[in-house]
Amino acid sequence: MPPQGESTAPAARPPGAPGSPPRRLAVLLPLPLGGSYSYLEPAALREDPRHGPLAPGDLVRVPLGRRELWGVVWDGEIGPDAAPAAPAELETARLKEIAGRLPAPPLPAVSRRFVEWVAGYTLAAPGAVLRMVVSVSSAVEPPKPQQLVGPAARPPEGLRQTPQRRQVLERAAAAGSLPAVELARAAGVTPEVVRKLVALGALESVSLPPPPAFEAPDPARAPVDFSAAQAAAAEVLRGRVGAGFSATLLDGVTGSGKTEVYLEAVAAALARGEQALVLLPEIALSAQWLERFRRRFGVTPAEWHSDLNAVQRRRTWRAVAEGEARVVVGARSALFLPYPELGAIVVDEEHDGAFKQEDGVIYHARDMAVVRAHLGGIPVVLASATPSLETLVNVEAGKYAELRLPDRHGGALLPAIEAIDLRAEKPERLEDGNPGWLAPPLRAALAETLAAGEQSLLFLNRRGYAPLTLCDACGHRLQCPHCTAWLVEHRFRNRLFCHHCGFARPLPPACPECGAEDSWRACGPGVERLHDEARLLFPEARIALASSDSLTGPKAAAELVERLRDREIDLLVGTQIVAKGHHFPHLTCVGVVDADLGLAGGDLRALERTWQLLQQVAGRAGRDALPGRVFLQSHDPEHPVLRALVAGDREGFLAYETEERRRGNNPPFSRLAALILSDPDPQRVDGLARELARRAPRREGLEVLGPTEAPLAVIRGRHRRRFLVRARRDLPLQRLLRAWLDQVKVPSSARLAVDVDPYSFF
Repeated sequence: MPPQGESTAPAARPPGAPGSPPRRLAVLLPLPLGGSYSYLEPAALREDPRHGPLAPGDLVRVPLGRRELWGVVWDGEIGPDAAPAAPAELETARLKEIAGRLPAPPLPAVSRRFVEWVAGYTLAAPGAVLRMVVSVSSAVEPPKPQQLVGPAARPPEGLRQTPQRRQVLERAAAAGSLPAVELARAAGVTPEVVRKLVALGALESVSLPPPPAFEAPDPARAPVDFSAAQAAAAEVLRGRVGAGFSATLLDGVTGSGKTEVYLEAVAAALARGEQALVLLPEIALSAQWLERFRRRFGVTPAEWHSDLNAVQRRRTWRAVAEGEARVVVGARSALFLPYPELGAIVVDEEHDGAFKQEDGVIYHARDMAVVRAHLGGIPVVLASATPSLETLVNVEAGKYAELRLPDRHGGALLPAIEAIDLRAEKPERLEDGNPGWLAPPLRAALAETLAAGEQSLLFLNRRGYAPLTLCDACGHRLQCPHCTAWLVEHRFRNRLFCHHCGFARPLPPACPECGAEDSWRACGPGVERLHDEARLLFPEARIALASSDSLTGPKAAAELVERLRDREIDLLVGTQIVAKGHHFPHLTCVGVVDADLGLAGGDLRALERTWQLLQQVAGRAGRDALPGRVFLQSHDPEHPVLRALVAGDREGFLAYETEERRRGNNPPFSRLAALILSDPDPQRVDGLARELARRAPRREGLEVLGPTEAPLAVIRGRHRRRFLVRARRDLPLQRLLRAWLDQVKVPSSARLAVDVDPYSFF
């Protein structure tokens, strides 16, 4: 099969006159290959009277080796090695024909340009990006028509009647046409009885098109009663829909009503007959968001996230591609769906690290959303109470506009924040002899809140019971056999887990190092241990646990939100999954058990992320009429992050962090790319790293650091080495990286991942 570069398919649909020579077409396959492949268009497709010849964007079936795959007809060759068009007389005997056209909507031109842009920016194979656009292979086939059965117009004579048949016929006469399974269930018989009556002609089978997958939202259904600041911001966002590309930061304090404001941009797009997309960082955030959407538009939007089953994903993809799904709310992958009429994009909680895809095609959905909006000539809204430094720098540079909501909605006040110095206020031991983790002032505040009939939140961003389990006799630590990481005890599930590869095992009865029995000691707290402490301290309180281990999807999150709203929970113990996006009107007290967590380490965004997370969790308190209090337990309450939080000095912290980044020549004042090599053989990966180091580019304004062991040197049995490339913003980073990597052949056992704009450094 010849690769790309043999010819360029015309961008416009050709006439396809009968008898003309077969056309070469570039077809992009959903595989991590270097680019598109050349195929011939068979005469049957070229002369198709219904659809005409194939055109860019058409989905087709093509042979590849001994199998057949779907692909997309592309606008000429694509890929880093694409060559100029070859002469028309080039030999075509080796080219295979396209097997057929798929009955799916063509991939819009803007989606094709988006695939090319993302592939070029991330250095990913274009086919791998295409696989994210058409992520449900079964959706390229249209849904099957709905089969109903009902009474026959002319029942057969001499039909032998049985009690079961009589029951089916009576039900059918009363109910009319029904799906066969429903008719059988209503009649209390097996589906085989219904099928037999159809075969005998007593019932008729009717094919109907499937019902609409989603109802149309009504943009005029329920206008919102806005404050003056909200109304002004909403008016600006409405005006930007239909006015070409724009990027706007909607910067509002927690509880200021940002969701209702940006939904006005969604309503404006709907009023213009366009689609809208809202990206959320966490599935668990969707419960209350969906409720707000239903109040505003009267229906539920299309959802797109990993919790959908195969049938839901197929139906949703098809509805988006056909323009039936008018509003999509989803995780980062929803950005790649093939919207034919997209009119507005919203990125909620734009600062959130969950928008960064860390494997496969590595990208940041917030940044790619801005690119998608630019390619489509539409507005994008970035909403946050704690905007990222990158976004704020773009605002300062005039690249993004800014709308501010400085006050909470309905007159609610921001909570008072107080730091608890753990060096002076040491937590006391519990009645069972185990160490406690709540300092006396926080214990007292929780007791007061419970006595007042209000709700509290204890926040600790650490899953499981304890982050480390060791032997008291010899100090042996239980480590993952596949990763350089400690196993985390999850006592509620009675197992030890690796949070990097998923390895799990029960706690061994004896230490494998010294043989001591019953010698295991849990070191440090996780949320499960904190939950146990809260139950000991407040035995009468109704206490619930919320983490990604206990909230496994939108349904579980919705149930938790409902219990909190109905005041069935007095004290919630949770991780970051409850720190953002939620509105709990009766929650007035928040305790951050370890405010220092995340401040240490070599991550250049550690301080920013900690400030954002603590600001968000503090924002859960006092969002309604009752005032809120927040307590930050810390061994270093004078840290700049904590001082800024206590003083409410956002601008001071951002100025400090901006200057630190500028002084260190770190993003957003430079560009970074990480190269991660991995291989099961440590010597082989070291050899590959040395070869890359020898060929590293040398240029003014470009710095290559490494290779070095990654902080997590082994994950899933693969040894990992890292390079970090720092470049001036005016240098063509992707071109330099590609030229460098093209010089080295990566063995089949090894993997090389390129992370442009890295957000984590593990």
